[in-house]
Amino acid sequence: MAAVRTVHAPQLLVPSPSTERSPLLLRLKPASAFPSPSPLSLRPFRIRRRRFARTPVAASVKENWCRLTKAWNDLTSLNHWVVKDYYRLVDSVNSIEPRVQRLSDEQLAAKTLEFRRRLRQGETLADIESEAFAVVREAAKRKLGMRHFDVQIIGGAVLHDGSIAEMKTGEGKTLVSTLAAYLNALTGEGVHVVTVNDYLAQRDAEWMGRVHRFLGLSVGLIQRGMKPEERRYNYQRDITYTNNSELGFDYLRDNLARNSGQLVMRWPKPFHFAIVDEVDSVLIDEGRNPLLISGEASEDAARYPVAAKVAELLIRGIHYNVELKDNSVELTEEGIALAECALQTKDLWDEKDPWARFVMNALKAKEFYRRDVQYIVRNGKALIINELTGRVEEKRRWSDGIHQAVEAKEGLKIQADSVVVAQITYQSLFKLYPKLSGMTGTAKTEEKEFLKMFQTPVIEVPTNLPNIRKDLPIQAFATARGKWEYVRQEVEYMFRQGRPVLVGTTSVENSEHLSDLLKDWKIPHNVLNARPKYAAREAEIVGQAGRKFAVTISTNMAGRGTDIILGGNPKMLAREIIEDSLLSFLTQELPDFEADGERISEKVSKIKVGPSSLALLAKAALMAKYVRKSEGKYWTYKEAKTIVLESVEMSQSLDQKELEKLANEEAETYPLGPTVALAYISVLKDCEVHCFNEGCEVKRLGGLHVIGTSLHESRRIDNQLRGRAGRQGDPGSTRFMVSLQDEMFQKFNFDTEWAVRLISRITNDETIPIEGDAIVKQLLSLQVNAEKYFFSVRKSLVEFDEVLEVQRKHVYNLRQLMLMGDSESCSQHIFLYMQAVVDEIVIGNANPVKHPSTWILGKLLKEFVAITGELLDGSFAEISEDVLLNSLLELQELSSIDINNFCLPNLPKPPNTFRGIHRKSSSLKRWLAISSDDLTKNGKYRSMTNLLRKYLGDYLIASYLAVIQESGHDDAYVKEIERVVLVETLDCFWRDHLVNMNRLSSAVNVRSFGHRNPLEEYKIDGCRFFISMLSATRRLTVESLTRYWSSPVEAEEIYVS
Repeated sequence: MAAVRTVHAPQLLVPSPSTERSPLLLRLKPASAFPSPSPLSLRPFRIRRRRFARTPVAASVKENWCRLTKAWNDLTSLNHWVVKDYYRLVDSVNSIEPRVQRLSDEQLAAKTLEFRRRLRQGETLADIESEAFAVVREAAKRKLGMRHFDVQIIGGAVLHDGSIAEMKTGEGKTLVSTLAAYLNALTGEGVHVVTVNDYLAQRDAEWMGRVHRFLGLSVGLIQRGMKPEERRYNYQRDITYTNNSELGFDYLRDNLARNSGQLVMRWPKPFHFAIVDEVDSVLIDEGRNPLLISGEASEDAARYPVAAKVAELLIRGIHYNVELKDNSVELTEEGIALAECALQTKDLWDEKDPWARFVMNALKAKEFYRRDVQYIVRNGKALIINELTGRVEEKRRWSDGIHQAVEAKEGLKIQADSVVVAQITYQSLFKLYPKLSGMTGTAKTEEKEFLKMFQTPVIEVPTNLPNIRKDLPIQAFATARGKWEYVRQEVEYMFRQGRPVLVGTTSVENSEHLSDLLKDWKIPHNVLNARPKYAAREAEIVGQAGRKFAVTISTNMAGRGTDIILGGNPKMLAREIIEDSLLSFLTQELPDFEADGERISEKVSKIKVGPSSLALLAKAALMAKYVRKSEGKYWTYKEAKTIVLESVEMSQSLDQKELEKLANEEAETYPLGPTVALAYISVLKDCEVHCFNEGCEVKRLGGLHVIGTSLHESRRIDNQLRGRAGRQGDPGSTRFMVSLQDEMFQKFNFDTEWAVRLISRITNDETIPIEGDAIVKQLLSLQVNAEKYFFSVRKSLVEFDEVLEVQRKHVYNLRQLMLMGDSESCSQHIFLYMQAVVDEIVIGNANPVKHPSTWILGKLLKEFVAITGELLDGSFAEISEDVLLNSLLELQELSSIDINNFCLPNLPKPPNTFRGIHRKSSSLKRWLAISSDDLTKNGKYRSMTNLLRKYLGDYLIASYLAVIQESGHDDAYVKEIERVVLVETLDCFWRDHLVNMNRLSSAVNVRSFGHRNPLEEYKIDGCRFFISMLSATRRLTVESLTRYWSSPVEAEEIYVS
């Protein structure tokens, strides 16, 4: 007999009688009933004892008590009174609105010029805030058909005040940003609206940009792959949309530029005001990963495959131990011996033949970097998956040899090893903004961190409509297999009801495992993960996840940027119908599913378009076919999709009468674009009706049901997934299901044995969930502990980076001064460097406390001649230690000194190049600086030491100026040489310094075993490294310039090694 599959309602599953025997059941609290007449109100596990039965009266009392408690907490919170104060601004905006509504389009746009004039006359942004918000509200209403709600006005004010606005999913954060962006752009100093990916930046620039352009502001967009000229143009706009990584890398690249022509940002003040979308994702989740720009290193790539083979031989627990929490590996004595034997080396840490780093990286790649979890393999490359967004990041690579180790593990071609040439954390990057704001749906749980690190409070903006979403209790399973089977059952049950389901998973691997389960049971669904065939249709998949019978599996919903509308997104549906109807007539090329994405599940209800839409579609299809054949146009599939997209955009920018006029006037030239646009408008109307009706039906069924298949490392990320249900007052429900075999429990060494034993005593069925208070409290406490751990990691990273931040600011400011400053500023830097180098030589060999006869004058002369090269033309060759000593002793006998024409007795006189007021003034300023600094110790011979510094410094600078004068080159050429040498030398030593600081940050942790504070050790040694770096930079700069002018070469041949 053939086996027949049955469909179970998960909530109707009842355990066998044997599951009710354990006294440990008393520790479990029965789950509260789901308030719905459907079978969902029954629990998969219910303890049948009268004492546990909850009466309707008791449930009602508890529900009312919870409601009262929440109302009291809201009333006594600081956030409540802050929001109440913002309503004064809302009242002001609402009172101005009728006056603004009476303005014509031209008068409304002219308000921007009026606001700027008022600002120039002395008014502040606060003075014009209400009126500016009213203008933006009216402009959005006219151009987008969207009017800001009162709570959105509050959100805009929160952003303008430099705070973080927490607004729930679907509350219109994108529209809110237009208020603060417009107001702050009026100053002309530039506003950056920062999103988490290129798609959102482009969408917002085009969508919200209509409001800003209508009001007379310029809008820029930064995208990956743009040329420097395009970036420079877009950064000069009033409002620039970009994503966080492009912004960070542009800043770093600008600080690697060789000349001012390569700069793309608004220097000398590139940062003014930023609005960061999904601010918690950018500043907290991404905070653990600093931005790095790497250069190729001369590492031997052949070592990585060998190390990968050795790692395969080593056994975990015998040859090495791992710490999942911080991804660290430690070799045991047996492991070291086996590795050394396999590699035929006596010492893994031998400096001449170092293997330790390669073996450790190979073990990390083996244990912590899993395919389809941390990365995917595509076209022979290992591409990183962003764990926060689920997207592939093609341009990103792991540093410190990890990426090469992963490539070796997968048998891929190993790309060149890298060395860091520039780095910055997102925390340090956004601290550069004088005014910073952000918006997200989940930030309140991290408010203390935002206050501590950025001094930005989190203001919880109320929703426009009450949230009626039901968050069901967490369910725990003993095994992962049991959890996935129960998830499959719950998805199937909801699907049979017709409710849309969104399932959140933590990896590509898990999403595809669940997809296979659903395929086995013939449940149609869509998958959204990092694989290109899914990611290419990301917006369409998310946009239709609210349709009836829709089942969507997604890796991570943070930053997707598309709302899940119950009943479906009519605009996306209309465009899909247009594509399905016309693409086959526009092109004969079949879609590449790897590049263009798979089609969305066809099991959702079909949309029936009206007769007029069918007629317009037929007309457009006939015209497309005729144009392709008669005019011999052969479009690729991608080009055909672009034609459809441009036609859709045309329908949004022109009204129907204008389109009909274009279609009629250009009939002789086959107006394909206007015809497709008219078809789209007609289909869109049909889709809007269909989506509204279907949305009402989905609401009656209970709305979107969200299933979380694992707890994340932060409650905030779980809340992001929950927030997908119940948008804008819609019904919905959420449920999280976890197994005690989930990765998070292993990562944080959470003891789950007691819970496994408890569940096994209750039931032998691994698909039976437990909803006990004891287990839930343990799970939530684990999450809190994970949050605390990662907060400490981020805090440590920020504290260590603060040391580097001070040094980075000094170097980058110096660099920009060299690039952006005038020619005289470069020369002054050269003179300061020369004097500083002389000072180091003198102070290192002369002690002002002791008599000059004890000074190391021979070494002093030797070092001075060494840095000057042939610049002195042999004038110091005959000066001996005794001659210099006698000169200093004679100096002591002089009663007066002419500081303007100073020269040590019996020593060569500096060339007479300090002619003119400017150069004499410069010489005098150096002498005053020498006299007042504290480089020279207080002693009997302090004045003599300072005069020696003055003489040698003047001699070096005067000789340098004399040689340049003799060369006959014009000032422009000379200054360019100086600029090249200054920048090249600084970059060279700064790169080495970054390498040393990264090594130091790893090394100081070992010192904690000696009861020394690693951070204090890092600060002390980091300061010492930086001082040494600056000293070496000055000396090499001086040596390079003196060597160049002694024997000039072409400017482009200058290279500081």
